[in-house]
Amino acid sequence: MNDMVAALAALTDRDPNRRDVAADSLGDLLRGTALDADTARLAVGHLVSLAVNEPMTTVRESALNSISEAFNHHRLPLDLVEPLAAAMPTMTRELLEHALYTLGATHDSQARLLIEHRPPTSRPCAAVHTDEGHARPSHGGTRNSQP
Repeated sequence: MNDMVAALAALTDRDPNRRDVAADSLGDLLRGTALDADTARLAVGHLVSLAVNEPMTTVRESALNSISEAFNHHRLPLDLVEPLAAAMPTMTRELLEHALYTLGATHDSQARLLIEHRPPTSRPCAAVHTDEGHARPSHGGTRNSQP
């Protein structure tokens, strides 16, 4: 639990490299089965805030990757990740794919409405995410690639 507390604190560090490492660390915790549902929601809530407010693309991508890890073991509500929809206009294509996956992975019918109101170029990707909730974004880049 100390690792999680340290990672949550580091999400607000002034150094973007530390924020990036913190987001990755939370992803490692979310990938495993050590976190209960409430703790996973807490971590995801912080990661969503980082993904929405972070100016550095690499850090945003790490946060979005880590959020997607949570869906391997937890069913998360749409309202927890819904702020990603408002940030979509500021996202690169790769980040947008991750955000669409996250919204679709909630399996909430309202997520489909959020996704369908995206630009036409992102809809085919979104359809995969809502119809196949376990599909991962595929963009051919590396985990921390910059556009």
